[in-house]
Amino acid sequence: MNNPARVIVSSFALLILAGALVLTLPVCSRSGTFTDFFTTLFTATSASCVTGLVVVDTGTFWTPFGQGVILALIQLGGLGIVTFTTFFNIALRKRMALHTMKVASEQVSAIDLFDARKLVSSILVITLSCEAIGALLLGLTFVPQFGSDGIYYSIFIAVSAFCNAGFDQFGFLGEFSSLTCFAENPAVILPIAALIIFGGLGFIVWYDLIMFHKNRRLILHTKVVLITTLFLLVVGTMFLLIFEWNNPKTIGGMDFDDKLTNAFFQSTTTRTAGFNSIDNGAMTSMSKMLSILLMFIGAAPGSTGGGIKVTSFVVILMTVFSVIRNRNEAVVGKRRVAQFTVYKAITVTTIALFAIGIATLTIYFTNDMGHSKDILGINALFESVSAFSTVGLTTGVTAVSNEISRIVLILTMFLGRVGPISLALSITANMSTKNKSLVIPEGKIIVG
Repeated sequence: MNNPARVIVSSFALLILAGALVLTLPVCSRSGTFTDFFTTLFTATSASCVTGLVVVDTGTFWTPFGQGVILALIQLGGLGIVTFTTFFNIALRKRMALHTMKVASEQVSAIDLFDARKLVSSILVITLSCEAIGALLLGLTFVPQFGSDGIYYSIFIAVSAFCNAGFDQFGFLGEFSSLTCFAENPAVILPIAALIIFGGLGFIVWYDLIMFHKNRRLILHTKVVLITTLFLLVVGTMFLLIFEWNNPKTIGGMDFDDKLTNAFFQSTTTRTAGFNSIDNGAMTSMSKMLSILLMFIGAAPGSTGGGIKVTSFVVILMTVFSVIRNRNEAVVGKRRVAQFTVYKAITVTTIALFAIGIATLTIYFTNDMGHSKDILGINALFESVSAFSTVGLTTGVTAVSNEISRIVLILTMFLGRVGPISLALSITANMSTKNKSLVIPEGKIIVG
């Protein structure tokens, strides 16, 4: 197999299949019986694609062993099978072929092919360090409240948060309740928000920040990710605070500090995390639309998050500005953006819109959930964007949707995790390229 994209797609597909088969075993469910394959396939896909959408409550349906399987899928899916394999090759001091390096670079979105070796060797150290610190901070609350079980909860939530997965085991406090029971506890909300942000920045950014003391400068990619992330967090928090201020079903009854904390957390978790401290289904339509936009943009390339990525968003935005200003090339930070990068950003966004559109229409026309068509429409869109962007936030649609909708959501989650371009390249790898150098005459098309 000489196609890096196909290696990545295949590794995730095999991980999902293996996880689904293990989860069917009686030892994984609290009922002690075999779980139907369709339920386990959805759960394994959601965990491996670090999404968080579930059809059964994680804490009440699965045993600790089953939850452990889900946690392993989250960790492996978040970092990538190829990244793990490459890391252990490095640890064993094996020489890597150029093909292996290309796969590793594709997996972690390394800018320089030969930076991949250093980058991958830093990934596990960064990941385990962040998860350990997060678990310790959460343990300060969970251990006094839940005793020795609090240690397990702290580790599980820390891994799930850093990998932007959104799985939790708090179903015993209310099925599908996520973090709503901790909405007014900043000692829980803020560490989880920090883990989500750190995981969503991407390992390229982390590596660049670590090397700043040596290089004394940051690459353009890092600057774009940091500035855009900060901008989206601030703007998202501000507007969610405005839209939900008087909503008694979300933050309307809280004091100012808790309102601000939960608005910030909602702005953070829409960046592909999947935890929720307020009821997403009870949010205003404006908040849902804003959340959909934030989920669609997503996190940074080479991170545990999804979406079209903040860099694609910036490239497309600057391309629009360049056209308006009658420039031939997009410019970001006084640097010209390569034409192929612009094409790639547009391609990813276009495929994302098509996938989300198909998923939304499928959910809308194949389900009757007792909602008005307007509410069902926006909830279907919310769920579809959540699936593609591997967010995992839900308005309650997934849990009561039919099998057709769930199949579409599975495919949408998989597409969002492996990436539209990687999936397309893995499918078209064997297509003939003999006419690649053929000169094609120019045709004129009037647009605008």
